[in-house]
Amino acid sequence: MSTLRVGVRCDAGPRRGVGHLVRCLALAEEFQARGAHVAVFGTVERLDWALAELAARGIGLHPGPDSPAELVETAQRHDLDVMVLDSYELDPAGAGALRAAGVLTLAIIDGDSRGQDADLYLDQNFGARHPELPGRLLAGSAYALLRDSVITARPPAPPTATAVGRPRVLAIFGGTDAVGAAPVLTRVLVAAGHPMDLTVVVGRPEIEAELEEITPGRGQIIRPVPPTGSLPTLITGADLVISAAGTSTWELCCLGAPAALVCVVDNQRESYDRVIRHGLAAGLGELPELTAAGVAGRAARATAARILNGLLSSPQRRTALAARAWSTVDGQGRGRVVDAVFDAVRATDPSIGTGVRTSC
Repeated sequence: MSTLRVGVRCDAGPRRGVGHLVRCLALAEEFQARGAHVAVFGTVERLDWALAELAARGIGLHPGPDSPAELVETAQRHDLDVMVLDSYELDPAGAGALRAAGVLTLAIIDGDSRGQDADLYLDQNFGARHPELPGRLLAGSAYALLRDSVITARPPAPPTATAVGRPRVLAIFGGTDAVGAAPVLTRVLVAAGHPMDLTVVVGRPEIEAELEEITPGRGQIIRPVPPTGSLPTLITGADLVISAAGTSTWELCCLGAPAALVCVVDNQRESYDRVIRHGLAAGLGELPELTAAGVAGRAARATAARILNGLLSSPQRRTALAARAWSTVDGQGRGRVVDAVFDAVRATDPSIGTGVRTSC
């Protein structure tokens, strides 16, 4: 049997963030566990820790083709059977061009397919539905892509919160915090007035400089830390996690973390609304509202501070959030996605391997 060869087209950097790369790494781990060869095509800018993550998995990083013709040429040169496309910037015609060249294409989307003509579509956002897409749709949190480090850290049951005088709070806004949310939410947390031991994951020097200007209140500690591969450990050790409503949402759910989310970019809004409406996390609002000047901005920040104070004061509220989140994401989503890819590939090429897991 021949080895499945998979290419992943995504980018990461201070402006783009790292969400696309992180979820593609999770998918790559599953493909590798099934015996497939995986390579990433794209740009990883100023993110040494992300490059180290690729190197640790033995995943090659190659320049990212942009145009449909370049995608096809790259797929042919690397003898790819499958191309995963995870980008808001690529020409949407690339998926159809790859299909026409005989390369099975999986498009990872967040609400908007951008007109891509793929064999498979993946929208891992809670409650996602796209009945109009031409290919097979893998939709919802049952298909959430989570890395090995998250899956192995998942507790066997949802955690139960206990009353603590100074809760441990973790604030994470992606590997780069491209929109500068950390200082904004740190100020809101300080304004909440509750004692806390706050750890803030800092993706850029500019963010750390802003944090240094914030004076904690009585009983409050602010501790900045760089991006780390031990994030699941930080999450499971926290009494409350504050996060952007991006791909990290599914990591928090899988780990049963009591969380409060902020919608930091437009394409998170629909998923954010669903998650908050179903009680998987508390909602702190949208970042533009929290940074607004005048009465509206002060009101939004005051509301968020009250919500945070309530969560920090109530282990019962935190326990309820954790239980609903934990039961929603089981950590097996990437396996379901790769099952679908192998099924689609074998339908046209029975010589491809079975896709049975070779390691965990």
